[in-house]
Amino acid sequence: MIRSQATRRQFMRFTAAAGLTVLGGGSVGCTEAARTKAQGGAPPNVLFVAVDDLRHDCGCWGHPLVRTPHIDRLAAGGMRFDRSYCQHTICNPSRSSFLTGLRPGTTGVHDNRTPLRSQLPDVITMPQQFRKNGYRTVRLGKIFHGGMDDEGAWDVSTDFRPTPLGHNKGEGRNLTGGTLRWCTWRAAEGADEDQPDGQIAAEAIRQLQAHRDRPFFLAVGFHKPHDPFIAPKSYFEPYPLDRITLPPEAPASAEPAPGPTRGGGFARAFDAFTDRERLEFTRAYYACTTFMDAQLGKVLAALERLGLAERTVVVFLSDHGYHLGERNWWNKNTLFEHACRSPLLIRAPGITTPGRPTRCLVEFVDLFPTLADLCGVSPPQGLQGCSLVPLLRDADHAVKAAAFTEVSRGQFMGYSVRTDRWRYTEWEGGKRGAELYDHEDDPNEWHNRAADPAWAGVRADLSKRLGAYARVGGRA
Repeated sequence: MIRSQATRRQFMRFTAAAGLTVLGGGSVGCTEAARTKAQGGAPPNVLFVAVDDLRHDCGCWGHPLVRTPHIDRLAAGGMRFDRSYCQHTICNPSRSSFLTGLRPGTTGVHDNRTPLRSQLPDVITMPQQFRKNGYRTVRLGKIFHGGMDDEGAWDVSTDFRPTPLGHNKGEGRNLTGGTLRWCTWRAAEGADEDQPDGQIAAEAIRQLQAHRDRPFFLAVGFHKPHDPFIAPKSYFEPYPLDRITLPPEAPASAEPAPGPTRGGGFARAFDAFTDRERLEFTRAYYACTTFMDAQLGKVLAALERLGLAERTVVVFLSDHGYHLGERNWWNKNTLFEHACRSPLLIRAPGITTPGRPTRCLVEFVDLFPTLADLCGVSPPQGLQGCSLVPLLRDADHAVKAAAFTEVSRGQFMGYSVRTDRWRYTEWEGGKRGAELYDHEDDPNEWHNRAADPAWAGVRADLSKRLGAYARVGGRA
């Protein structure tokens, strides 16, 4: 729920100004439910696959090297979103947002330490609402942030651990000499099921086989390609170092990003990387991506084999994007396009046209109202996204004019808005810097136009939108 009626009124004014939509209060009903009922009038199942730290380096998004045949097949059977944006670029705030349908300023979660329930003890989460509506809800792996699961939302809630063979046996090393403990790769000995993601896939298949008599909401939380970059060694073999290409260096004309964009211990460690370490990091990330893809393939194959695919809505997303060396950053937690733009696929039988992509802007806060709409589940009051069902039916049906993402850098907040053409970012309301990038001719975001008088009108308009968002969606 939105915290106060005054805040709710502010949010309604903001969404009207920004061209967004709010679901709740009877403004949007489950108009598609009757048309998405599966055979015999039963509501569709949901397979909700959330992966960690995945970027768009997949075959279906045009990457020439990375092998993701199962992600690609899912894209070929549903809708691929080419411009989908998370609301925060670290795990806990992003997941707390899309699992409640509320923006981070409303959830009050801005870091990986704050439990959602400590801020909104009575909020109704997506799996909780599906459970209330008769669905059997199952969590396998990481859906909410680690150690902060919403236990009341699940009929089954299970975590997984690597075996010793899958964790510390095999070739590998820390890429920073131990400075950053997480920055480790390993081509592990053992089989897929010695890794948590392999165990998750096996248990997901068991759940599908054992529980088909009632609609299910099966949430599969694969960990990879999140660090540490550990996968069975066979998944490293397609990626010899001499086939990997590093991102282009910034041109001499590129301006350094203003404000608290990068810094601290991470930046010092990344700046010390050798080219060999950059290649090893990228290779290990790609190996983990292909390993995760293989586990997804096992679950999707089980859906087909068990006759469940035609009555199951599949959502596949990453909680945020990731940098692989752009601006020499090797992580998430920025407000550049590589971190804010995050993979999303939806396959809704009878709704999506197989293989049809869309370039319309969408936000992850839209997922809860979309699934409620598809499945005939009454949504809670005050969700801050909109149903994407009209877009699922027509890939050119734009549902919003802008997407908003935020991040905290210690005590400093940054807010970013993405439109069809522009990305505009302010740090502390512009007091610690502003960034304006023209994606029409600068997709790498090298040239900051915020101080260019030719674009003063664009900046003023986008700043006004961000100000409205920050007053409602931010901490101020």
